[in-house]
Amino acid sequence: MLRRYAGPLLFYVTATAIACLVMIPFFWMISTSLKSKGALTAVPIEWIPEEISFEGYRKVFDVFPFARTILNSAFVSVMTTVVRLGAAAMAAYAFAKMRFKGRDILFAAVLATMMIPQQVTFIPLFLVMKELQLVNTFTGLIAPSIFNAFAIFMMRQHMRTVNDAYLDAAVMDGATHRTIFVRLMLPLSAPILATLAVIAFMDAWNDYLWPLVMLSDPNKMTLPLALSKLSGQYATDYNTLMAGSLISIVPIVAVFLAAQKHFKAGLQVGGVKG
Repeated sequence: MLRRYAGPLLFYVTATAIACLVMIPFFWMISTSLKSKGALTAVPIEWIPEEISFEGYRKVFDVFPFARTILNSAFVSVMTTVVRLGAAAMAAYAFAKMRFKGRDILFAAVLATMMIPQQVTFIPLFLVMKELQLVNTFTGLIAPSIFNAFAIFMMRQHMRTVNDAYLDAAVMDGATHRTIFVRLMLPLSAPILATLAVIAFMDAWNDYLWPLVMLSDPNKMTLPLALSKLSGQYATDYNTLMAGSLISIVPIVAVFLAAQKHFKAGLQVGGVKG
């Protein structure tokens, strides 16, 4: 009896201990953001503030256009997610369910682009955006994210698991590829779409280098750029820095919680052969 429960008990105890260790920095972030400036240097360290202060949160919005940067990041992240998933779903449907000459070679070429570091493409992308007069615009910021090999691969793997009998029945009823894609494949792909939506949103929300290259207008600044400037101006105001960082995490957590019921099923798609 003891041996039967020893393994699971050890696992849960170890997992709980690891989870607590991982949560310590997050707890410290919350605690620091709620401290007054005088309590930041208190000895011994106050893990739980004796007096809760929202001074850091007020300063974030008073001395910096933080609300504007949040709206900018939200717009860019949502649009990036929408265009990336839309393009990936259409490409994946073609690779998974349509037969055309050179399909497998083209798909291999798409996968090969995953081996190219993103930073290598910044200069040619910037030159293209400059020629199109899209520098310092949200369109230029979003456009490169339309193509994403990882999203195409994951969507294709999922769509290959859909039985072709469904498509054959739809074709016999007079359905076109557009109808099959919109009314059959997309609803069946809800789990992987939710998973990729979370990944795409996090990727766009946390992106720093590409906005740094593309944007110079302060009114179009995204949240990572704002946090970078905040850390430069208020390097010793840890409550202000932690308040800004904590605010930046909230949307990602909200998106994950909204999509979590599909997230686990979507992550399992990568193991499907085909």
